[in-house]
Amino acid sequence: RFLDLGPWAVNLALSVGIFPYVLKLLQSSARELRPLLVFIWAKILAVDSSCQQDLVRDQSHKYFLTVLQDPAMLPQHKTWAVFVLSSVVQGYKQGQDEAVAGNLISICLNEMEEADPVFRQWLAICLGTLWDKHEEARLRATRCNAPESLEALLVDPAPEVRAAAVYALGTFINSCSERTEHANTLDQNIATRLLQKMLEDGSPLVRKELVVTMQYVVNSFPNNFMSLMRAIAEEDESASAGTGSTMLGKASSMTRVSSEDKLSRQMMKQRRSVAGGPPSLSGSVTELNRMGDSSILTTPKRGRKSVIGLAGVGTQHHVASLASLASMACYGPGVTSKFKPFYLRVVGGLMVLERDPDSEVGTMARQVLDTIYNKMVVAERDRKGSGVFRSLSQAELHSVSAPGSPAKPSFLLGESPPGHNTTLPASLSKSVTGGQHSLTLPSDLASRPAQAWMARSSVSDIAEDGKEQAVRTTFLAWSAKHFSSKLMKLGEDMVDMESEEYWAKQWLYERNEKIKQRATAERNSMEEGSGRLDVQLGVVKIGQAPSVLAYSPYTSSLAVATRDSILLVRDKEVSTSWGNGNSRVSQISSLEFCNSHERGLLVAGSDDGCVRVWRGWEDTPHLVTGWSLLPELVPQSLAGSRVSHGLQLAWSQTGQMLVGAGDAKTVRLWDCSAEVRLGDLPTQSDSCVTALDMDKGVLAASFGDGQIKLFDYRAPPTSARIMAFREHKQMVLSLKMQENGKLVSGCTDGVVKVWDIRKQSSMSTLETNQPAVSLDIHQSAPVFAVWTSTQNISLHSLYEGKVLNQIRYHEGLLGNRLGPVNCLRFHPTLVQLAAGSTDCHVSRYSYRRY
Repeated sequence: RFLDLGPWAVNLALSVGIFPYVLKLLQSSARELRPLLVFIWAKILAVDSSCQQDLVRDQSHKYFLTVLQDPAMLPQHKTWAVFVLSSVVQGYKQGQDEAVAGNLISICLNEMEEADPVFRQWLAICLGTLWDKHEEARLRATRCNAPESLEALLVDPAPEVRAAAVYALGTFINSCSERTEHANTLDQNIATRLLQKMLEDGSPLVRKELVVTMQYVVNSFPNNFMSLMRAIAEEDESASAGTGSTMLGKASSMTRVSSEDKLSRQMMKQRRSVAGGPPSLSGSVTELNRMGDSSILTTPKRGRKSVIGLAGVGTQHHVASLASLASMACYGPGVTSKFKPFYLRVVGGLMVLERDPDSEVGTMARQVLDTIYNKMVVAERDRKGSGVFRSLSQAELHSVSAPGSPAKPSFLLGESPPGHNTTLPASLSKSVTGGQHSLTLPSDLASRPAQAWMARSSVSDIAEDGKEQAVRTTFLAWSAKHFSSKLMKLGEDMVDMESEEYWAKQWLYERNEKIKQRATAERNSMEEGSGRLDVQLGVVKIGQAPSVLAYSPYTSSLAVATRDSILLVRDKEVSTSWGNGNSRVSQISSLEFCNSHERGLLVAGSDDGCVRVWRGWEDTPHLVTGWSLLPELVPQSLAGSRVSHGLQLAWSQTGQMLVGAGDAKTVRLWDCSAEVRLGDLPTQSDSCVTALDMDKGVLAASFGDGQIKLFDYRAPPTSARIMAFREHKQMVLSLKMQENGKLVSGCTDGVVKVWDIRKQSSMSTLETNQPAVSLDIHQSAPVFAVWTSTQNISLHSLYEGKVLNQIRYHEGLLGNRLGPVNCLRFHPTLVQLAAGSTDCHVSRYSYRRY
């Protein structure tokens, strides 16, 4: 119990000389001492890993092999034992030899079916450290079919287990010292399956390990990847110059095309082939394409151009989606026909990761691609002679990257690992507090400032001999911190009712109850006809036109999204703002608040299918995580004449589930606690999804052609659709599921319909008699708002459709007329309304009783 107090206690115990005694006790055969001894040694090795030599020298490591095979031991005790064994073999050749001789590989593989996720995680880590750069262990693992067993963990619900499996498979690839045809085939198959399964994983923890594994793959076949990079650079240079000259023929102008430039050029080429001439575009798209022709975002002085070829499959519409990038079909036959699909998949996968929503993953992937490019440059210099490349100084051939992983990280359990080339902590976990499900995070999650999406990183160190500074993570050291924390928690799981955290939650619950009571009174007043929504709370002018609005459910805070930034409006001013980190071609298309009853998170969805989760949005926003929810989506700026509303989101608090849809063939269900995709529901529609809402197992989706479809997302995908409504003739703008199985929808022709989800036809139809530009429906109150062609906001009753009141002017003695409103949003709980106009004004209105 003393050792469990922390690393300081272990150091004190070692300083008084207990080490020889606990080492001698490992010779005991008493089974009752096994849990105690494995606990003590796990604590010691978590603080001082150099003890591995003493254990191997005295053959004491066999004690832990025995514990691991003992069926009477609890999973927790086996976890401690496998951690000790992984510490023994980590970076220690003699320890690896002894573990291989003791059949540690077979023992770990036999325990893979254990239910405890921490145990599975450390079994995979133990295997990865055992065969890391150890050829004999790799051969033994191959005979035991270890890669197949580890691949079964790639679909594990725990992200830490998936990350450990990717780590182990990466070190397996890296352990081959002599390349044979069999080894090449095996490693290429492993890498291909990793890209297929893990490229869209929701956890940055997993994707960082995937980048490191792809680095091992690149290092295993360097000549092939350098040849592929040379072909890519030549084609990009030819496209940039508009001539047949190659990159190597003009060394002084070597650059790498940026992601958006490559994308915009490809889209222009497709449009010209369809229209027979230059495209007719306007605004930001025109500027983007002009930049694609002339201005190229590059690394400083002759660096590798950041190419992310966004390729299409079959149709122009899908030419710009992230999902089509891995095939690299945007390149000509000079690239795709000369190389095996395996090499194209690896480079394409790295290019997808280079544009990852998590900036650290993108930096790591960019460094790997820069390293391939630099190796190619050095090889060409050596092949053709220094005369061709004399314009490149030695300083330009070297660039400094950030330092690698520290030997002893200073972060503690529950904290975020350090900033550069590191992993995230155990991500979203499911808990039940106060009878409500909540999306919980470590309370002291380290801050991580948002970075510009396409900000250039320095390329890898590359010396004269061509050796680069490898990217790495501190996943092992971070995972080992679990054993430095308090492990003996039996009977200590009770809530401390005098703690600051407990009272903070109690205050939040009481506040929420008061807000609910106030909302009920306001709703009843609106139903009685004794209330109106016309009190202006304030008007705020911002720098760009707002595109998406979202209210915090239990406060009056309003999140406002412009093209690439988010602002928080409180009272009559903008309290904070930050960049979302979008690429230049994408924009924010949806905002959702989750976990609002406790410590709320803000989810921002972009029209390229990426999702980013922010915490601390009230004062100092920090990016918690990000992933590509729907990579099939094409950004609206590149969709051409195709109508798209970008990525639409819906959040289920009780199910910890995020639903996303857009101009794609499926509605995607995402489990945020496990950070994995639950499944895809086929939309069976050629139109884009314009709105989503769900309640009690039923998901409602509206489409651009006026259809509304209901899904039971608990059912198998093929039978999930339970109802389809086709009464709307135009695009549906808003959709809300209300209590008692009622569904309300409104479309662009100003028609609002009320449905009973159990019936095929609508219960009532309300006419505004004006085309609607923007429309929103309250979640629970019988009111909807619409901005019509008459240039005013009309508030209507859901009962008779009558106009409750209209808003034309800002309040004040000389109040200006409202500008064209392009977004409306009701408060999900209170009777409040926010309106964003194209003249960059955001106005908020509240209820009053009269």
